[in-house]
Amino acid sequence: MLRTGLYTEDRITVLLYQRQEAPGPGRKAEGRKGERDMYLAFLGFAMIVVFMGLIMAKKLSPFTSLIIIPVLFGLLAGYGWDTLEYAMAGIKDVAGTFSMMTFAILYFGIMLTAGMFDPMVDKVVTWCKGDPLKVLVGTAVLAAFVSLDGDGTTTVMICCTAMIPIYERLKIKKIYLATLIILQNCIMNLIPWGGPTARVMSVMHLDAGEILAPLVPGMVLSAVYVIGVSYYLGLKERKRLGVSKDVENHAVRVELSEEERAWKRPGLIWFNLILTAAIIAALILGLASSAILFGVGTAAALLVNYPNQKVQRNVISSIAPDMINVVMMVLGAGVLMGILNGPENAGMSNAIAEFLVAVIPESLARYFAVVIAVVSAPGTYLLNNDAFYYGVLPPLAATAQAYGFTDLNVGFAALMGQAFHFLSPLVPFIYLLMDKTEITLAQYQGYIFKWCIGIFVIFMAAGLVTGYLPIL
Repeated sequence: MLRTGLYTEDRITVLLYQRQEAPGPGRKAEGRKGERDMYLAFLGFAMIVVFMGLIMAKKLSPFTSLIIIPVLFGLLAGYGWDTLEYAMAGIKDVAGTFSMMTFAILYFGIMLTAGMFDPMVDKVVTWCKGDPLKVLVGTAVLAAFVSLDGDGTTTVMICCTAMIPIYERLKIKKIYLATLIILQNCIMNLIPWGGPTARVMSVMHLDAGEILAPLVPGMVLSAVYVIGVSYYLGLKERKRLGVSKDVENHAVRVELSEEERAWKRPGLIWFNLILTAAIIAALILGLASSAILFGVGTAAALLVNYPNQKVQRNVISSIAPDMINVVMMVLGAGVLMGILNGPENAGMSNAIAEFLVAVIPESLARYFAVVIAVVSAPGTYLLNNDAFYYGVLPPLAATAQAYGFTDLNVGFAALMGQAFHFLSPLVPFIYLLMDKTEITLAQYQGYIFKWCIGIFVIFMAAGLVTGYLPIL
């Protein structure tokens, strides 16, 4: 018997033909459950819409919206005081992300304060000769390589810490920095040790080699596409800033306060570089959790760069405002995810998953792999990766297999929606990126969405051409 997760062929038969079967003695109970699930699915969709609408209309700040809106909808769902328990469960789920971001922001803040990036920034600015096109193309290349560690927070911290001083000196729009980081990260996040692919491998029982092979053509073409986007944006910035490719336009150095100059540690650049390289290497090799690695790195960086405890406190205090804004948003996202998930197998998230499966007609059987690819776009936007790949994918996969699609076809199709996943307000690290680049959620989603369409189309086309996204 075919089995995917908790779903068997027998279960799929029930899902496909339940409307035609005799209702049996539990008809009323089943009807009530169906009505309840539909109500919860409606609330789940409504919660996301209301949340996004209030933020974009600037009626509520993102943080207050992340807390208040889910709590209100949790009460509407009938959770009562359990709403707060589900919110706490969501906060616990993001505890790892929270601790990692805290230490990562502190670590890279210390490196920036100590001046580790200053020589590189000076050389890049000199090489670019004030040409924003070179800066933007360089950003796209850097983001692609840094994203290979499979962690969005690390990518944001490294790219922003290294590139923001250059963007500020040359007066380049920071939304372009956010765009290029997200586009490259959503591509490179598909490597086997990235979050979504690892989940697909687990659910569909695939090994790394099997799933990576069909993804590579789309990843390569998409990375080239992002380089093209960076070139186009560079040409726009040349025109806006009035910079000619034949004219040198060196940026003015950023003025530092006396205290900031005193905190520079030019003599410790090599130590800081080696420490940073060691942390990143350990992250890629998976030697320890990222929170612990950045925590130990932060302690070592403070001890060597600022052994005086009073100076340590002053340096941390200078970094703290940025850190507080971001970690508050991560905790808020945890509340949203916790209430969306609700009680196990009976919350809004589960209801949305069942709704997405139920609305797909049988007449699309031969196109079911394409259907999964299309569903994965809103699915991974409305739900976090765990909810989509562990909740929605198993019944979709079992249905697809009953129609004749392979595990690899289904796994490949389910990853197509990752082109849009990082636009979701449920992704914690995007709040760090927005804070660093000083843009709002409305600006972030509104501008980056159109470029994400290109990546989605490239992956779909590559899958159709290579046969990994077949039409039977």
